Amino acid sequence: MAPQDKKSCGQVMDEWREFLYNPRTQEFLGRTGSSWALILLFYVVFYTFLTGLFSLTMWVLLQTVNDYTPKYQDRITNPGLMIRPRTEGLFVGFNVTQQNTWQSYVKALNDYLDSYNDSVQVSTNDQCKPGRYYLQEDSGDVRNTPKRSCQFNRTLLGQCSGMEDRSYGFNTGKPCILIKMNKIIGFLPSEEGKTPYVSCEGKTRKDQDEQAKESNKVHELQYFPPNGTLDLMYYPYYGRKAHVNYTQPLVAVKFLNITYNTDVSIECKVYASKVKNNDERDKFAGRVVFTLNIGSRAVGPS
Repeated sequence: MAPQDKKSCGQVMDEWREFLYNPRTQEFLGRTGSSWALILLFYVVFYTFLTGLFSLTMWVLLQTVNDYTPKYQDRITNPGLMIRPRTEGLFVGFNVTQQNTWQSYVKALNDYLDSYNDSVQVSTNDQCKPGRYYLQEDSGDVRNTPKRSCQFNRTLLGQCSGMEDRSYGFNTGKPCILIKMNKIIGFLPSEEGKTPYVSCEGKTRKDQDEQAKESNKVHELQYFPPNGTLDLMYYPYYGRKAHVNYTQPLVAVKFLNITYNTDVSIECKVYASKVKNNDERDKFAGRVVFTLNIGSRAVGPS
């Protein structure tokens, strides 16, 4: 079979020019003008339809969304607890004799409590009546927003406020840990009107020996506010958009007598009729477990 004749460069260029525009058939890129017009019209109509369908779907969906309250909250019915200062792995470890080991905790607490300063609270929040819920319901379609918030003054944290003791007890081996209950919109922690409170104790494992169990005992604690209460006047929470100046209540726990130079596991629970704190499937429901290790030995280069 005879080999095909190779096309010259000029022939190839002529074919490309004819493909781009053929003056005999009036075709551009292989199609006539009417053919291109029909294709463009089809895609304009097609994508206009898709855009309209998408916009209609989003509009219908947004009609069912409340700007202030999530539509579905059934999976978040029980609040958890968390500690401050925020730490990796819920581990608070430091050496009393070395400031650099606990200074970051002090700074974190100072930053966190800035918004709790009495001057800020007085200027932005109400002085509420303790012992009862601060209800601010809407009136039908008329929204009662923004919601007012109750004052939680930093001085309520007493020796853990950072006002008198600027080291929060870290420099004396008697540190303060802040406990907060996570926010749930509309949640009322108690049905009977009893004030919720936080209580902490050493947590031991069943497989630990007696010496390890003894080291995990929390011998002496002090709570601020007294008895570790979370007053009802800070509830309910109405959401970030409605409750713009909401100040979350805190409980400060001062550890006065902890075994040094060992990991002490501490469990704090909130007690209220509508808070579950013993669900083994959820380790953070109504409670938090963290580790405290206070070192007393000076550490230096070997």
